[in-house]
Amino acid sequence: MTGPETPRSGTDRPDGTKKPGSTPEPSGVDLARVALRAAREAARARGEAAQQKQQARRGGGLRSGARTDRRDPMALGPAINRLIAERGWEAPAAVGGVMGRWPEIVGEDVAKHCEPERYDEDERVLFVRCDSTAWATNLRLLAPTLVARLNEDLGHGTVRLIRVNGPSAPTRRYGPLRAPGSTGPGDTYG
Repeated sequence: MTGPETPRSGTDRPDGTKKPGSTPEPSGVDLARVALRAAREAARARGEAAQQKQQARRGGGLRSGARTDRRDPMALGPAINRLIAERGWEAPAAVGGVMGRWPEIVGEDVAKHCEPERYDEDERVLFVRCDSTAWATNLRLLAPTLVARLNEDLGHGTVRLIRVNGPSAPTRRYGPLRAPGSTGPGDTYG
């Protein structure tokens, strides 16, 4: 060996010329340019994918303009009314409104002693509890009139029957002055 060998990048011949069909090896600057180009293409592809996702979320790229559409915000009242209509809750919601307006429908004196408990949607029956048997009897006599008034307010056939319940019996007290097997005064409770 006559001297130090110098590396020949991209050449295969001893005279320093390139071999036909061979490509030169990229240097540091060239590698940086290739990496930058690849990163830009990847970022562009990610950006296009993100933009497509964003347009899909917005409804295919449509944007809300000056006119109203279904995507615009709604006031609370119309939103609740729309939800009730979509779910088919019109009758239960109407009967719930009756329970809130009970004193207006039956009158103040009846409302003090009788209150609606629940509504059975399947049988269309309104259950009412009274605080005494006298008021329960009075409300049973008024039931056909109340059914007509409720159906006028809520829509025909919403309430078919009013079931009136008297007061619940008090708990049985056992003590020295009770007769065994006694149910108490039967004419007051029940």
